[in-house]
Amino acid sequence: MIVQETFVRQMCVRAHVRQTCAPAAPAAPAAPAGWLHLRHPLDGCTSCSRWMAGAIGHLVQSAAERVYFLGSNRRRIPVEARVRYAPSPTGMQHIGGVRTALFNYLYARSVGGKFILRLEDTDQTRYGEEYVRNLYDTLGWLGMDWDEGGDKGGPFAPYVQSQRFDLYKKYALELVEKGQAYYCFCDEERLERIRKIQTMNKMAPGYDRHCRSLSPQEVKESLDAGKPFVIRLAVPLEGSTKFHDQLLGDIEWKNEDVNPDPVLLKSDGFPTYHLANIVDDHFMEITHVMRAQEWIPSTPLHVIMYKAFGWEHPEYCHLPMVMGQDGQKLSKRHGATSCNEFRNNGYLKEAIINYVAMLGCSYEDGRDMFTLEELGKLFMMEHINKAPAVFDYKKLEWFNGQYMRLKTDDELFDLTWPFIANSGLFGGCGEGEQNSPEARKSAGLLFADQTLLVPTAAQKDTLMKVMPLIRERLHFLTDAPAMVAFLFGEPVIPPAEEIVPKKLDAAKTREVLRAAKDVIAKIGGLTEEQANELFHAAAEALGVKLGDLMMPIRMAVTGSRVSPPLVGSIQILGIEASLARIDRTLAERFPG
Repeated sequence: MIVQETFVRQMCVRAHVRQTCAPAAPAAPAAPAGWLHLRHPLDGCTSCSRWMAGAIGHLVQSAAERVYFLGSNRRRIPVEARVRYAPSPTGMQHIGGVRTALFNYLYARSVGGKFILRLEDTDQTRYGEEYVRNLYDTLGWLGMDWDEGGDKGGPFAPYVQSQRFDLYKKYALELVEKGQAYYCFCDEERLERIRKIQTMNKMAPGYDRHCRSLSPQEVKESLDAGKPFVIRLAVPLEGSTKFHDQLLGDIEWKNEDVNPDPVLLKSDGFPTYHLANIVDDHFMEITHVMRAQEWIPSTPLHVIMYKAFGWEHPEYCHLPMVMGQDGQKLSKRHGATSCNEFRNNGYLKEAIINYVAMLGCSYEDGRDMFTLEELGKLFMMEHINKAPAVFDYKKLEWFNGQYMRLKTDDELFDLTWPFIANSGLFGGCGEGEQNSPEARKSAGLLFADQTLLVPTAAQKDTLMKVMPLIRERLHFLTDAPAMVAFLFGEPVIPPAEEIVPKKLDAAKTREVLRAAKDVIAKIGGLTEEQANELFHAAAEALGVKLGDLMMPIRMAVTGSRVSPPLVGSIQILGIEASLARIDRTLAERFPG
């Protein structure tokens, strides 16, 4: 049995020198009989060889033939790293959640581990099936394929908390039997009185532990009487709880500051987040928990629960917040925040992945652009920054433009077609079904980059011709419909005052458009360079700048100040059609 080289190497580096040593040719030392045979790149490293000899002895094999590495805290860590993304399906996937999922995914891929997708659906009041589907759609669209999960199954199924209630109840009762938890019979009226008193006296909110002191006989009588109850954790009253964070170092909380005796099992039998989370992480053998820093106050509580069960807790890494430019937590007032919005606004998945991967994390080879596969090889937890990450919409737009330039004509057509079709540019004209928003939703197409409309041969032929022209000018896929609309219908002619350049008047603009007809009539078979030479000559003859010649022509032919390159646009539209639009503009806006 061979240990995953990358994972062992990273684990050894973190526990020893905390830096990457130059790999040498693998030269595995002889392993004692019955021990794991180890092979990894540090075996030949002169600065690490002595330490590695000791590390061999720290690799042990369990009775169940599972291999473990004893970490710095002597915790048994399965050599196969197991991480999870475990959102609550109570809303659309926020870009901050996408980053958490991505960092977990990249870590798993970087060490040859497993990425698990788990649904924490204990909050049934806000649960929505549409949010479950959105979760699967979002991660699937971004390319984060999970190894185990609710829709895929796996060795620790089910991966949906609402399907695991018997397990949670069993372990809540186990804590009661151990004296680590207790029955609480306080009704809502009493709890509300406590809250009001705490508020009036400016006290920290929390349960007053009234039922913690009930005698076994009092508990039995209440249970026999059928009184509703919850099960609460008995948080230690003294001392402190410590844990190590891979990013922030050692963290210690006084137990008196931990949430006082939180509910583990509700009166309806539903577990709270804390109980379900700990039980699931343990039985799914999660080795590393990577989540937002807002969960740090809950971590001492979780460590206390692990100790109460007699289990070893996973390694923790709490990720810094994602902030807006104003230093506040990223929210809708800053712009789009859900992955749905970015997708429907025409962002490419490659741009989102690339930018989000760099939100608070650095990569060693000095590049800006990486594929998902490359990121999975380069990612290291040590390179995550401690400071909050600032979300820069302009930088994401830059990435989007860069990836747009890399698309082939065929790829760009496939990406832009749904946005063009859904824009209403063709109405119901196409070879597909009715393409209304209602029809798309009924067919299960929920995003702007999905359509029922199939292009006709003529539509596709025209669009394929214009793809090379618009590639350099697209910032978003949503820009495409406006850029190609002039090819499929007569544009609205702008008012004369918009057509006239600032340095010309209406009479000179009329002269420019008339002269343009002579040039346009000649450029049918010319290259762009040859055609531009004719336009340059015409501008010189008229005594105007080239831009003041081209802008009125552009607006007459396309109806817009922004369009694909003019020569190519005219050639695709056709000389005859282009001349007709010049004539129409002259007649309606510059008669005389």
